[in-house]
Amino acid sequence: MKAADYFTVSDPQQVREVLQRTTEFLPTNALTAVEPLGPEALRVLARVGFALPPVLASAVGEEHLRVRRLVARFFSPAKVAAVADRVSSLAREQAAGARPALEQGSTLDLGERVGGIPAQIMWELIGVPGPEQETLQRWSRDSLELFWGWPGPDRQVELAHGAADFHAWLRESVTASRGSTNLFGVLHEAGLGVRQICSLGYFLVIAGQETTALLINTVLHRTLADPVAWAECGGPDGLTASKRRVRQVLATESSVPTWRRTTVPGATLSGRQLPAGAEILLELTGHHAPDAVAEDGAGYGLAFGHGLHRCLGARLTELEAGLVLHEVARTLPDAVPSGPEPEWLRLLSFQAPRAVRAQIDGGT
Repeated sequence: MKAADYFTVSDPQQVREVLQRTTEFLPTNALTAVEPLGPEALRVLARVGFALPPVLASAVGEEHLRVRRLVARFFSPAKVAAVADRVSSLAREQAAGARPALEQGSTLDLGERVGGIPAQIMWELIGVPGPEQETLQRWSRDSLELFWGWPGPDRQVELAHGAADFHAWLRESVTASRGSTNLFGVLHEAGLGVRQICSLGYFLVIAGQETTALLINTVLHRTLADPVAWAECGGPDGLTASKRRVRQVLATESSVPTWRRTTVPGATLSGRQLPAGAEILLELTGHHAPDAVAEDGAGYGLAFGHGLHRCLGARLTELEAGLVLHEVARTLPDAVPSGPEPEWLRLLSFQAPRAVRAQIDGGT
């Protein structure tokens, strides 16, 4: 389905209302492929037992709340605050490592330099050893395009191989975690089966690192293009400026700009009765009043959803993006954009520039 095929809800207050009314607007289509998968792609997935039974993002009811509470322990405010120094150190290290090449006149992709930081932090928080970053990124991006893009039959098969490899790795990791204190082990102990944990892990791993890496790309791209903002984010009050900048991007062009719901019989919105099974597209970002984009405004928060399905990693995502922006701007104050406007990833529910090319001011 194209965006035009959905019943689109843009007004922020109506979006919140839909997300609050979980018995009328169900999340059961949250992980459904936008473009129906063809038989060849389905066969690739079936070979590894690929399945995404409802557990967290696509579930409702008491079981959803029970599992959500278990997962939330790994992303508590205290645990998120405890990784701040680690995030700053990694970002500073990557930015400093880029300076020699930049000073020699090279052009580098700053997003690529720091894009692996969210994954490193996520694995540390959930206690699961992850795959190589390059492999994880390929699996994640294949999965995003397969489920939230519009690939044709041949492209679906290519992407399905990446998704299948990802799921197979997850199954091995989940199985090996029995008896451990990591996230997968805790879910085993709570009585979830392997298929359920794999389903939860599949989206959690993508959301826990890829969507944050995409957000960091947009934040770096937009700030680098504004010399005043770049100087502010790297300056004496850079942490505050960076936090404000991240919230502005979250409110205007988040890496997750839309999300989906489907209706039950009798669902109404703004006095209009909707057909049962209607596909609802919620626009989470880009429709807030200017004052809601301010540092203390509420607009940016809707980028993480609302209510029972609000993103468990919201605090972590905001922290990581702000710290990365501050450290890169502080370490590379003389960086400027290089080359033409980058190509953007544009999927139904995900967006970001694919690269953030930069050079040192005066470099070639």
